[in-house]
Amino acid sequence: MVVLRFADGTLDVQGLPREAEPPGCEWDPRTLGFRAPARAYAELVLWLRKSGLAYDDQARAYSELESKLVLGRAPRPFQTEALAEFRKAGGRGIVVLPTGSGKSHVGVLAIDDRRRSALVVVPTLDLVRQWYDLLRTSFATEVGIVGGGTYELRPLTVTTYDSAYLHMQHFGARFGTVVFDECHHLPGATYELAAELCLAPFRLGLSATPERADGREAVLGRLIGPIVYRRDIVELAGEYLAEYATERVSIELSPEERAEFDVARKIYIDFLRASGVRLGSPSGWSDFLMRASRSEAGVRALAAYRRQRELALASGQKLEYLGLLLERHRRDRVLIFTDDNATAYAVSRRFLVPVITHQTKIRERSEILQKFSSGEYGVVATSKVLNEGVDVPEASVAVVISGSGSVREHVQRLGRVLRRREGKQAILYELVSSGTGEGSTSERRRAHSAYRSAGARTSDAEP
Repeated sequence: MVVLRFADGTLDVQGLPREAEPPGCEWDPRTLGFRAPARAYAELVLWLRKSGLAYDDQARAYSELESKLVLGRAPRPFQTEALAEFRKAGGRGIVVLPTGSGKSHVGVLAIDDRRRSALVVVPTLDLVRQWYDLLRTSFATEVGIVGGGTYELRPLTVTTYDSAYLHMQHFGARFGTVVFDECHHLPGATYELAAELCLAPFRLGLSATPERADGREAVLGRLIGPIVYRRDIVELAGEYLAEYATERVSIELSPEERAEFDVARKIYIDFLRASGVRLGSPSGWSDFLMRASRSEAGVRALAAYRRQRELALASGQKLEYLGLLLERHRRDRVLIFTDDNATAYAVSRRFLVPVITHQTKIRERSEILQKFSSGEYGVVATSKVLNEGVDVPEASVAVVISGSGSVREHVQRLGRVLRRREGKQAILYELVSSGTGEGSTSERRRAHSAYRSAGARTSDAEP
């Protein structure tokens, strides 16, 4: 008889001859048996059944989910389609839907469909709170939390990626369904363990933008399953998401800023050329930092790089134009996005608006968002922490003062204002400093159908 056991995030398989070839397994001379990551559980069990081998499953510790879905919210047609494709794929796969379209409701439907104890893995404590409330109300039951100083396991539990990879070896057999929200976070050196050490045969990934700059989204197929369903922003805008427009505004530096920018840029570029650093190579940036640390000229070049970047990302002219936008949208709820904390705080001081960065305490962050939701605050400035994982349906205007070249970041920022409301017309402004590297950065991050489609009503404008 073959015996399966869960051991610290792995499967210990006893009772098979060494010449056997169970899928996903390797021979372990320490135990004179086979060993596999817990992820291989479903494939291994199906192989044993197909082979007609009797087995004693001591690995599985998950149970049927007693709590049934009690919330009477009817799924939208595309959510029903997503669930059907998830079923067709055997309960393993990734659903790609835009921010604001109801990805989390697909997760709830999948948990109810599989009827197994379920673990939801999320990137932030804000999302832990949101999923905790969603599961508790959807299933009318207590929900466990692992993370943020809490360790309480229940048949329905929410955890962070950080906590999952730390603790999965201990509780990875207790859940039959696992939902990886914002699953593009999973393919990291440590976060992968959250999937590898988990036994759950049913796996759902949720993301608006699964693609990664490093190309490692390819491993999601192994960790979760293939993309089984996908709808983009342009397909849902109007009916299920708010109608929206995007406007890229080219802003000239002031004469003083331009002069300072050109001087700083020349110092930086001259050093790159003199030292033979090629920023386009994989090690270009680290080569620059290493060489810059070795001489006074290098230190000056690094300082010059930082200064020309500061001038491009947060010029005085950008802030002047931001003032015009805030006046234009004084009756709307506005989110202001920056690339760094310093600019977010500068916006807060200049326009006397609340600010949220990674330094903002959870209680203060919740209070700011609550007042934004109620209308007591009409504007909130932030750096990157509101890119994902925060539900702000009242927001209708986004102003991107600065950001990275990441397509995901830009789409997430647009998604923050796309929650549908009767009569709502959302708009995203992107402020770009003319004659700087921001132009090419803007082109890279706009390489998405949400900005290329005619339905997006994208326009370029001068202030």
